[in-house]
Amino acid sequence: MKKKILIIEDDEIFGNIYRNRLILDGFEVDVASDGESGYEKLNTFRPDVILLDLILPKLQGVDLIKKIRSESQFKQLPLVVFTNTYLTSIVQEAWKAGATKCLAKASSTPNEVIGTLRSVLADGHKKPSVTSAPVESGPSEDQEFQIELRKSFIEGLPASLAALRSQLQSLIKTTGESARVQLVHEMYRKVHAITGSASIVGMSEMARLTDALEALLKELHGKPNNISTSTLRTVAAAIDFLGILFEQRSTQKALAPARVLVVEDEVISRRAINYALEKAKLRAIDVEDPLHAFDLLEQNKFDLIFLDVDMPNMSGYELCSKLRNLHAHKNTPVVFITSLNDFESRANSTMSGGNDFIVKPFLFVELAVKALVYVLRGRLQMPQGRTTNLTRTAKAA
Repeated sequence: MKKKILIIEDDEIFGNIYRNRLILDGFEVDVASDGESGYEKLNTFRPDVILLDLILPKLQGVDLIKKIRSESQFKQLPLVVFTNTYLTSIVQEAWKAGATKCLAKASSTPNEVIGTLRSVLADGHKKPSVTSAPVESGPSEDQEFQIELRKSFIEGLPASLAALRSQLQSLIKTTGESARVQLVHEMYRKVHAITGSASIVGMSEMARLTDALEALLKELHGKPNNISTSTLRTVAAAIDFLGILFEQRSTQKALAPARVLVVEDEVISRRAINYALEKAKLRAIDVEDPLHAFDLLEQNKFDLIFLDVDMPNMSGYELCSKLRNLHAHKNTPVVFITSLNDFESRANSTMSGGNDFIVKPFLFVELAVKALVYVLRGRLQMPQGRTTNLTRTAKAA
């Protein structure tokens, strides 16, 4: 008798991809598009395991887990959840509510997901019958499946990116809070879908960026007061770069660990920057003295540099001008961190050789998105100064 898996996922493409993949592996599968319909299917479909997203319409994933666990007949039902790696508080809530396993949507391959499902089923059935074990897919069958998924994703992605650009342009022009919140929500749902699909088809760099961008949009949706020139500029740069990643998909290679230098004399700010970079899985070296920082720059190659503006001994602008004379850092992206957002500050950052700036107090995930854009762009060996109309519009907002 086949084991039953219920997928609760509002992204139809993502849900159907996993349904088809799991059917190939010998499971009986049903899909629900929201939390409420997923709960209703518990008694009609009677699944052996549930695979669910944490971000769902009508009934959110954490609330759904709590509701399922409140019924004695489902207390031991395995619940495997997908999550965004930046939403740590929601992940903790899912564990406390009774999740069996938590998987990162941006980095989990279909084989890893299926392996996890098999594992939790085996744990729940100490003596599984031979007939209950999923059927292994042959190499050619699995390869054909991946090729078909990649083809579908590539065909649909340009339309998704075009919709994101249009929505962002509307967001930049719109002033009403309710309308802006709705636009951010629509963008979030679209990026959320791209994250899941990109991870399935092996576009890891794209999934890595959309994972962070998705979290930033969710933050802006929950706290619309954070929709600012700075955050809009970061969102625009990320959407622009998604298009570039799509264009360069055939030349992408596995990334070596990136090195980031943080020069900031304030302890709290330095810790905040490091925390944001850790969330983006970027390794940072931080120093408080700009003179020491210049010594490091003379001896080492970095992929990205964050500079505070006001520091003792040497300002960030001065340090940026000096490092541009170093051969290794002639083109290294430099992002200024400043509490000023006026025209003079923007001009000074550009004149000293900076590529961008982020305004204090910044959102952790905004800095993570910005860092990923610059690091991934550098790994594709693309000019750091390239901008599109979308990014220029956001900068002028």
